[in-house]
Amino acid sequence: MSDLVTVGRVGKPHGLDGSFFVEHASEDRERFEVGARLHVDGEPAEVVASKRSKGRPVIRLDREAPRGAELAVPRAELPPTGEGEYYEFQLVGLAVEEEGGRALGRVTAVQPGVANDVLELDSGIALPLVEACVRNVDLEAARILVAPGFAGPS
Repeated sequence: MSDLVTVGRVGKPHGLDGSFFVEHASEDRERFEVGARLHVDGEPAEVVASKRSKGRPVIRLDREAPRGAELAVPRAELPPTGEGEYYEFQLVGLAVEEEGGRALGRVTAVQPGVANDVLELDSGIALPLVEACVRNVDLEAARILVAPGFAGPS
């Protein structure tokens, strides 16, 4: 497991000074403030300019960053999550099982939704990330237990 966690991607340019939109940006605004340290495709960089445009972060780094490059921070710098809260990277790869034992697949992505986030599974099933559906997340056992009925008929 990498010790870097993705917090965004280099998006389209903004202006002529090397600034760019951050795509798929972390909700933590401090990640993109002036002086913040990021890794661009694994190489260290520092944010030298930061603003928001249309509600999205626009930053400039102390070095060039190719469009589409991954912006990451060391895992150790992430703040702890609250009870019942998880980072996306913690959920991706976990096995999902329905109460009663039916295996549903593994989490391939966590997608933002209108009302709630959605777990996408390698089996094609999409499950709402809500308390009524997700009964238990056990990171040590690498398993998510969900209530019956959300995955459709067996």
